[in-house]
Amino acid sequence: MARITTRGVDRHFAKHSLSSAKVNPGALVPQSSEDRIRFITHKGNQILLVDATNCSPKQLEEMSRLVPSYVTAEPKGSVLLLADVTGAKLDKKAMELLKPALVLDRPHVKRSAWVGTESIPKVFFEQLKAFSQRDLPSFKTREEALEWLVEE
Repeated sequence: MARITTRGVDRHFAKHSLSSAKVNPGALVPQSSEDRIRFITHKGNQILLVDATNCSPKQLEEMSRLVPSYVTAEPKGSVLLLADVTGAKLDKKAMELLKPALVLDRPHVKRSAWVGTESIPKVFFEQLKAFSQRDLPSFKTREEALEWLVEE
């Protein structure tokens, strides 16, 4: 187990098994929904990464409850947020929890970018945008999204 302290909270991660073919030795694997939400730095900018890759609807529900506490703890209009939903499974219940979270944190978000939106039903993503009254730009890769987030 590796330990990282984020925002004063100790987070624990398990290291990848070296037997996996697509593994970066020493890379960290999130162990819980809370571990999937963390601040990263890109070109000197702090970005809140919401790593929902391959999440189940239940995990997405949990994350929908957690993300606003990270976002609203930051000054209004300051948060750069990257949500990666690649391979995630979104159902109606998870979507209904995600919608108010997107509204609640809106005043604090400067820019947000999404990756992997093709994994979720298009009608759900369109409903999220309409309900939150936010533009939720979608990108093919995290790198593209990160570059867009930090450009002025």
